[in-house]
Amino acid sequence: MKNNNRICSLLDISYPIIQAGMVWCSGWKLASAVSNAGGLGVIGSGSMYPEVLCEHIKKCFKTTDKPFAVNLPLIYPEVKSHIDTIIKLGVKIVITSAGNPQAWTSLLKENGIKVIHVISNVKFAKKSEDTGVDAVIAEGFEAGGHNGREETTTFCLVPLINEAVSIPVIAAGGIATGKSMLAVMILGADGVQVDTRFAVSEESSSHKSFKEIIIQAKDGDTMLSLKKLMPVRLLKNDFFYKINNLELAGESTEKLQTLVGSGRPKKGIYEGDLNEGELEIGQVCSQVNKIEPAKEILLNIWQEYLKAYKKLNLLA
Repeated sequence: MKNNNRICSLLDISYPIIQAGMVWCSGWKLASAVSNAGGLGVIGSGSMYPEVLCEHIKKCFKTTDKPFAVNLPLIYPEVKSHIDTIIKLGVKIVITSAGNPQAWTSLLKENGIKVIHVISNVKFAKKSEDTGVDAVIAEGFEAGGHNGREETTTFCLVPLINEAVSIPVIAAGGIATGKSMLAVMILGADGVQVDTRFAVSEESSSHKSFKEIIIQAKDGDTMLSLKKLMPVRLLKNDFFYKINNLELAGESTEKLQTLVGSGRPKKGIYEGDLNEGELEIGQVCSQVNKIEPAKEILLNIWQEYLKAYKKLNLLA
């Protein structure tokens, strides 16, 4: 598929499957494992100090000779330091999110870096294309972590973005199987980004307790929350109900911001505090029921995609 798929050609990968840059999950071990398997591994820099990102990039270069990317949330306070590190160490692909791509895309591309930007609506997809990004990730509100305020589902968003831009479109949100991959490819996606399933991979740096609560999750166990701040999809736990009740009671954004603080995702995802931590994960967690090596996850998704594709052709 590498020769006739726009994402494979753009990123020089074998399969159009991208691992999401999930905070506290996506370190060098996961990124290199996915890249070595033929997808695009991604280092999630949003939870890293500049020196930590430097270490992860260097280790990734040592453990894979395949392309990998760094996910860069543009709201990160030390974004300039991260960009300096990325350029200095020779990373060739950056996925920007949570901000305006116009601020840094030109600088990144001037340094030979391919830029992909995460969007959740048509307006910002068009702005991203005008800015010069190489591709966009159309992320529906099924996705875990920070999310679009519009609450547009992946199935509605992907065809809208596909019609709105000429650059490649990567679908994200609610994708954990080859069947769901085929569905969004039919809707116009050139590739997919997978988050939840890789979050519980063996190579994910998330806490074992976090992985285990995810594979036990059922439908309805997540909800979009913190809409007054920045919408984020969370597993329901004590912390979720606390902030949700305050939101419903009309609590101020200042009080909510104080309660959330800056360490809640680390407490839940990395340290395994299942009561007071922020457990960011996608709706599709109800379909994930085991911890597997990243390579097996990627290849199983791809094989299931091919099987579903052949079955669909037989029905034509």
